[in-house]
Amino acid sequence: MSTVLLWLRNDLRLHDQPVLHAACRMGAQYLLPVLCLPDIQARTRWGFARIGQHRRTWLTKTIQNLAENFHELRSQLLILNAPAAKALPALAQALGADIIVCEDIAAPDEQAEVEALRASGLQVHTVWHSSLLHQDQLPWPVRQLPDVFTPFRQAVEHAKLQPYPPLPVPEALPRVPPHIPNEYLREQIPALSALAGPSPSLDTRSAIALLQGGESAALAHLRQYLARGLPHSYKRTRNGLVGLDYSSKWSLWLATGALSPRQAYAELRQFEATRGATESSYWLWFELLWRDYFRFLHMQHGRALYRARGLGPELATPHDDQNFAAWCSGQTGKTLVDAAMRELAATGYLSNRLRQVAASYLIHDLGCDWRAGAAWFESQLLDYDVYSNQGNWLYIAGRGTDPQGGRRFDPVKQAATYDADGAYQRLWGKA
Repeated sequence: MSTVLLWLRNDLRLHDQPVLHAACRMGAQYLLPVLCLPDIQARTRWGFARIGQHRRTWLTKTIQNLAENFHELRSQLLILNAPAAKALPALAQALGADIIVCEDIAAPDEQAEVEALRASGLQVHTVWHSSLLHQDQLPWPVRQLPDVFTPFRQAVEHAKLQPYPPLPVPEALPRVPPHIPNEYLREQIPALSALAGPSPSLDTRSAIALLQGGESAALAHLRQYLARGLPHSYKRTRNGLVGLDYSSKWSLWLATGALSPRQAYAELRQFEATRGATESSYWLWFELLWRDYFRFLHMQHGRALYRARGLGPELATPHDDQNFAAWCSGQTGKTLVDAAMRELAATGYLSNRLRQVAASYLIHDLGCDWRAGAAWFESQLLDYDVYSNQGNWLYIAGRGTDPQGGRRFDPVKQAATYDADGAYQRLWGKA
């Protein structure tokens, strides 16, 4: 075994990187980190780009930072501007490699990528590592995952389960192959520039406007959040709508894997050991468990989560193109919903509270297909996560794991509760 390809997917970091450690343990003479850029021309069935401009900008910065961090370890990230199923077999043949190591992602499109590579004759070793808890720690096999979240959480806490410790950044990596064909090297900068596209203007109304993607920014944000004692106010402020500190914002980096959930939790526990554990700091663990639950749900149900019916019985799934267009552009006539959709379009971000309100209004008031809303969030959100996005939309639609059979939020009541003075609605009252 002379060369191993390390295929980076949604794990764009060097800290707590089990895939990287697994590749290093193979004892290959050469190790080449590779990343395949998403197809920026891909469209959804509803006609809009699958990956919007805000996501493209955030991902570009994340990749640039990853490349810099590999360079510090005397390695090199090779960026390919083609689908993995096409690009990786050709690269492997050019380098005389036949083994790929990558993250295991339990979603249909991502599973299909791996199967296509195996069908081409490559050996693909997958490593599961996007969850806080590993599947082998659970009190039951994943196929027996509880139907709703609360029993899952209670069983985890009753068993006193704790994540495995995060792995350190390797001190050194195997060498990069010395003879990478020039055609691969020439396309690096043009491919990344194409992904970045025109930089969206910064909207100063948004507190996240100055945040950046990438591992370095992720770790810096995590540590300042803890240093300022913000876990002690998280539960009280988590339903906020304006500003940076009402929530952790960890999801911005967790989504691309620039931040490891185990690293975040390990540093949170260290914070609690020195500054005290509270009900509020516990709530961050609670939210990370929700994130895990949606991951294990994908491992349990797979493609069934992408049916119109989801996990429920066959139901009508109406859709109104005109209502959907009004919702996307923030022109429904419901002030809170419209403000939320304008913020999303302007920044690529939306608070968790407003994601629920906007999703509920699209499904239960405008009579639109929940899958169209899920696709719009996929296109727009900086912190788009295939597991959480699908799980949450199913939950609101009543086609997933909600024991109440779906959630409808009255936008007028939500505005009175969470934006009583109207500050948020005034802030985003115009596009």
